[in-house]
Amino acid sequence: MPDLGNRESIYQPEQPDLKFPIRREFATAAEERQYRKERLVGACRAFAEAGLDYGFAGHLTIRDPERPELYWTNPMAVHFRQVRLSNLILVDHEGQVVEGDYAVNRAGFVLHAAVHEAHPDILAMCHAHSLYGTAFASLGRPLEPITQDACAFFEDHVVIRDEAGAVAVEAPAGPSVAASFKGVKAAIHQNHGLLTASRHSIESAAFWFMALERCCRQQLMVEASGHAPILISPERARYSREHVGSEYIGWLHFQPVYEQLAASQPDMFQ
Repeated sequence: MPDLGNRESIYQPEQPDLKFPIRREFATAAEERQYRKERLVGACRAFAEAGLDYGFAGHLTIRDPERPELYWTNPMAVHFRQVRLSNLILVDHEGQVVEGDYAVNRAGFVLHAAVHEAHPDILAMCHAHSLYGTAFASLGRPLEPITQDACAFFEDHVVIRDEAGAVAVEAPAGPSVAASFKGVKAAIHQNHGLLTASRHSIESAAFWFMALERCCRQQLMVEASGHAPILISPERARYSREHVGSEYIGWLHFQPVYEQLAASQPDMFQ
């Protein structure tokens, strides 16, 4: 590993005067709450742009900075494209809406609340019934390191087979999913779909979900060609993961996505 000095990534410029995304520091919990809510809305809008909607399915969550036992999430039966600051809801681990006018997606609190409760270090989670992720999940196996993109998930995702295929709205489904998220950022829930979690930010959780969906598509496309892909060696895959698969890199990848959405969809802040 090269010496990065004070940098978190090889992508950070050594020249401090160049324009480059910098993570904000917050003076108050209220300021940080506003930031997290804005990025949660941005993540929902990004999911809409990526075509990750499926009726009312899909839920994204971020902890409240002042009350970490509560989390903000998108409202039930509102399209990702219509999520905005004013219709986010604040929910507890029992699925009770503490703040907001909309109902909560039951699957959202069964799975996400269980993970948040079991892992106090996890700040954010994402799940949607995406086309390629759901298709790949039916195979019940992990991604292979066939591209640099896929290496971001090498030894950093799991396949969950418990409760496979069951509608995840009953409370017993939560603990089995939560137990699988120890030390990883993503899960492939067999016959169900993809889930990502971040100990860093909603931006990271959202980007890695979109990236995982893309990697599932790549894997399916390669296999459909009828040719066996050439796998990247474990040593090189781990090296790539360290440089392109970190929480920070997920956050960094999401910055241009968010800036484009903020410029083109100002209604998200209403």
